[in-house]
Amino acid sequence: MEYVPGLATLLAFSAATLLLAATPGPDMTLSISRALKDGRAAGLAVILGTNVGIMVHTMLVAFGVSALIIASPLAFAILKTGGAAYLCWLAFQAVRKGSKFVIKEEDPQTARGSNLSAFLNGFWVNLLNPKVIIFFMTFLPQFVSASDPNVTGKLLFLGGLFMVVALPVVVGIVLAADFLSGWLQSNPKVLRGIDYTFAGVFSIFAVKILLTQSR
Repeated sequence: MEYVPGLATLLAFSAATLLLAATPGPDMTLSISRALKDGRAAGLAVILGTNVGIMVHTMLVAFGVSALIIASPLAFAILKTGGAAYLCWLAFQAVRKGSKFVIKEEDPQTARGSNLSAFLNGFWVNLLNPKVIIFFMTFLPQFVSASDPNVTGKLLFLGGLFMVVALPVVVGIVLAADFLSGWLQSNPKVLRGIDYTFAGVFSIFAVKILLTQSR
């Protein structure tokens, strides 16, 4: 198929993706946090949201829009300020409401609302992270040739492959967090400590995003 890179490229790309999927970041922190507090469905909803964000970033890279954002100081500043502000808001929410969250939702309507919130959290954390734009701008193009007439199609294919390869890793992390939620429910002080830990991690990522340079 003309849009599928060669086997050597696919293997190298898959290996790099697995390593990157296991690297801590705002997406992973958020999915673990929601899985611990609201159960596996919320954690998986975060993953769905971040994957939709990855789809958007892949399309932006494939069609050249990300390069324009990085080249514009104003657009890049707005993006990273919005992303940092959103992470700070999540940190504030973790401290203010973390210990009050119900780990397992009983009411289906409430659960649906919680899962939608988790999906949107994952989407916006991913979409507003300028590090993701820079990463995709530098990572994906390494596996294609600029002179390739099918470069756009191959970039889209690699973006989809990134999600497929990373999915078992991130889902496994969420399931592990959900497995621990029962024990945490009987140890509220530990859960509260985790709330503060996640708030601190979100704050650190917010600072790192603000310090991100476009080039």
